[in-house]
Amino acid sequence: MSPDRRDSSRSSSSNPDSTSRPRPVPSAQASVHQQNEYAVWRSKWAIARRELRSLRSEKTIVLALAIQLFIAGFSSFLVVGLVSLYDPSAVDGYELDVAVTGDDRDVLLEVASDQEGLEPVEYDDRGDAFRDFENGRVAAVLDANREQDGRLAIRATAPDEGLGTTLLVVQLQETFETVEYAERQQNFDRLEERPLPVPSDREANPYFGFTYTVLIPLLLFLPIFISGSIAVDSTIEERQRGTLELLRVTPLSFADVIDAKLLAAAGLAPLQAVAWLVLLALNGTVIVHPISLIVFVAALSVLVVGGGLVIALTSPDRRQAQLLYSGGIVGALVVASVLPEHPANSVAKFAVGNPTTTTWLLLAGYCIAGILAFLTIRTVATRIDDNLQ
Repeated sequence: MSPDRRDSSRSSSSNPDSTSRPRPVPSAQASVHQQNEYAVWRSKWAIARRELRSLRSEKTIVLALAIQLFIAGFSSFLVVGLVSLYDPSAVDGYELDVAVTGDDRDVLLEVASDQEGLEPVEYDDRGDAFRDFENGRVAAVLDANREQDGRLAIRATAPDEGLGTTLLVVQLQETFETVEYAERQQNFDRLEERPLPVPSDREANPYFGFTYTVLIPLLLFLPIFISGSIAVDSTIEERQRGTLELLRVTPLSFADVIDAKLLAAAGLAPLQAVAWLVLLALNGTVIVHPISLIVFVAALSVLVVGGGLVIALTSPDRRQAQLLYSGGIVGALVVASVLPEHPANSVAKFAVGNPTTTTWLLLAGYCIAGILAFLTIRTVATRIDDNLQ
């Protein structure tokens, strides 16, 4: 019995699978995992910095950023000049003399007299009107005549080109629309259905409308499109040079490399948005929901940059990638026009402090779309990585 016990004891002590073998310490495993995670994020950040540094060589991108910086930094001064194109009647003391002639000019004279920025001058003789136009005494000639079918035809003569012509066309367009509406009201008995009533115009500050409906959306949307263009150009260029595959020698997978490029390009737009909103605030423009606007820009930026990266990774050459990206942006603008609320209107509502339930729901939808875009680019990058191995 004792020999068997000795053999059993020896067998137990010599067994390599014995429970007496030392086990790895859990804290050591966690430390190694944390070190690996730190190395991955450090490598991602290095690639992102590399992407941002490469922007200095892109003169077009630098110029676009400089223009946006100038507009945001001096918005309080520029808005005065820009509003003159957006709404010429907003400029105090701005008036253009226009000659009004023709056989049926009464309605046109009445409407033009009420139009801000226009001073109608009545001419019985068309020749005198055109002579004063050639001599520069009047800015345009409006010849109103009734045709045989009863329609009022107005022929406008204006200078060929110049800033004054642009302002004049804006003024005359509103005048002609008012004349058209007056004609419809006078002849509604000839129509099968009565025209719908139009709400009366309300006096509003044109600077307010231009700032919140044109300037702020412009400053927030341009960085998104620029970020997408940066992502497409840099990725397709690295693919053609073969440097994209060289980045796989880092501790990162191919999907991690694409993540870093997405971080650099998509993160640029919200950073610009923060800078532009701060500059607008310093110029006296009140932004009621700045955080919502930054989230809005970040979500759309991830969506656009993610789509651009998918195009860059799947397109055979740079020309086709740029064409597909441009077509995608145009298609996105078409889709935006059929949404319950246009993205530019959402920006204006957040800025002015009047978002509706639809506005908040669309913001949530943009965030979900951005997450889906991120997951899509991860899936595409992982498949490409599997094919390269």
